[in-house]
Amino acid sequence: MKVPFVDLYAQYLSIKEEIDQAIAQTIKNTSFIGGKDAREFEAQFADYVGQKHCIAVGNGTDSLEILLQAYEIGPGDEVIVPVHTWISTAEVVSSAGAIPVFVDTDPDHYTIRVDEIEAKINERTKAIMPVHLFGMPADMDPIMELAKKHKLIVIEDAAQAHGATYKGKKVGNFGHAVSFSFYPGKNLGAYGDAGGILTNDDEIARRCRMIANHGQLSKHDHQMIGRNSRLDGMQGAILKAKLPYLDRWIALRQQHAQSYTELLSGIPGLKLPEVAKDCTHVWHLYVIQHEKRDEIKEKLKGKDISTGIHYPHPLSLVPAYAHLGYKKEDTPKAVDYLPRILSMPIYPEMTEEIINYVVTELKASLG
Repeated sequence: MKVPFVDLYAQYLSIKEEIDQAIAQTIKNTSFIGGKDAREFEAQFADYVGQKHCIAVGNGTDSLEILLQAYEIGPGDEVIVPVHTWISTAEVVSSAGAIPVFVDTDPDHYTIRVDEIEAKINERTKAIMPVHLFGMPADMDPIMELAKKHKLIVIEDAAQAHGATYKGKKVGNFGHAVSFSFYPGKNLGAYGDAGGILTNDDEIARRCRMIANHGQLSKHDHQMIGRNSRLDGMQGAILKAKLPYLDRWIALRQQHAQSYTELLSGIPGLKLPEVAKDCTHVWHLYVIQHEKRDEIKEKLKGKDISTGIHYPHPLSLVPAYAHLGYKKEDTPKAVDYLPRILSMPIYPEMTEEIINYVVTELKASLG
């Protein structure tokens, strides 16, 4: 049996009529940049998350970078980020001319270690960017308390956590603003690059919308230096068609994660993912740990089971950030667990047969 890491074609087939109609209508209307569907998706996604404004942009990385510009974070400033995440979270800080300050991450939930944040705050610190990694919310209450104490901006990176909740509220409702990615493989994904900025702050929303559209709100009225980061009309139509299914897809991911956990529990040496108290996990990724990670990965590959490593190195130790001078002992938790992590296939359209096959072969790979 061939098991992909994620099956986007199966998802397409499950809502083929809606997607085909959305694409055809976009072509008929020739609304290829922005347009009615993009605006309607913005309103519907803002309502889904529970925020006043949604500014849809070209991709998730842009959404973070635009927010930094809107908050006037730049050269001489520092932004606190987790050491274990996709590079965009740190990369946008560097692109803004500021310095990312890396904080260790938790080996159980893979989110930033809140107890280590305050020691990294100084007079140059302007923001904290917690990441809700793999679909698990970061511990937002103490982060917001620190931000209030030190007068810092908090930008949530929810690229992998659409619909996840922390203490009964969806992620995106805790920081001053939140960034989402709609990359195709996300829990809510477009058919190309796309991203979104959400906030309740009218002025930040206005600035973000201007920055994303060449510094203008109306054509040729360039109030500031901006960029071109606008949502394609077709991606807006596709996302609008998919959004009503998101909660159902999340429920299926949760069901599949529970099956994995029940079938894999009690295996010596195998660490399964945990869900933090008062949180709901939306399982963008189901990540296990084992000392023989690389051997397991190769054996599963031999059985046509696709897996992934998200992500293999602490960002503080990748060549791009060698100039900052971090050492392994600066983030010992992430350095310790990252060589063991392995992301298993998980997507809404999985069947019981697929899960049983993956579990059987994973157990066999452990000898």
